[in-house]
Amino acid sequence: MINFVGAGSGAADLITVRGMRLLEGADVIIYAGSLVNPELLDYAKDGCEIHNSALMTLDEVISVMENAERRGLMTVRLHTGDPSLYGAIREQMDRLNALDIGYEICPGVSSFCGAAAALKAEYTLPDVSQSVIITRMAGRTAVPERESIESFAAHGATMVVFLSAGMTAELSERLIKGGYSPDTPAAIVYKATWEDQKIVRCTVGSLEKAAETNGISKTALITVGNFLGNDYSLSKLYDESFSTEFRKGKE
Repeated sequence: MINFVGAGSGAADLITVRGMRLLEGADVIIYAGSLVNPELLDYAKDGCEIHNSALMTLDEVISVMENAERRGLMTVRLHTGDPSLYGAIREQMDRLNALDIGYEICPGVSSFCGAAAALKAEYTLPDVSQSVIITRMAGRTAVPERESIESFAAHGATMVVFLSAGMTAELSERLIKGGYSPDTPAAIVYKATWEDQKIVRCTVGSLEKAAETNGISKTALITVGNFLGNDYSLSKLYDESFSTEFRKGKE
């Protein structure tokens, strides 16, 4: 059996209990060494075979899995955050399907959740934004044209931009072109929940300067929107006049 496990947003104790137990029981671990906190490997048992996928191709990763399966071993494929976001797991699952090798997925705490915790922020505030757009700038991996930064910015919703900390000048320009005002609040969250986490609060218009001043060009999320401001409405759920199936509101 192959278990795809979300490592969480950074801190070793933010892996799920299920993920920790899978790591503890693994005979083989293939981990994303360029992103996953190496402290997570402390959960591995003595004698566990460990591979760093940052040094491997897809064929090599699948070969390790196939070899472990032939030996009757349990493999954990450890991905950063939650595997469903920019995890490149579909191509691995398709290869395993073709080889008739079984697998399961253990979700993890995504870094966009870790970033909100670091910011002490709520992405979905009444009368501000009730939607979160998770996206990225085009780099060596293209982004469909229909999913342009401008088209998403036009909604004025909360945005969390992955894999784009080295392109803040272009990102700023495109966010403004799409509809955000230059003074819209923004924040760069470097290595959310890691020990060396860093938060830089700025605006859409000052993203480039903020990143350059703080020496941030990778391993960071960029959050954008008025959820970072101070104006919002209180939740109806806890309004004393609001009735629910559990509580009758006061007249």
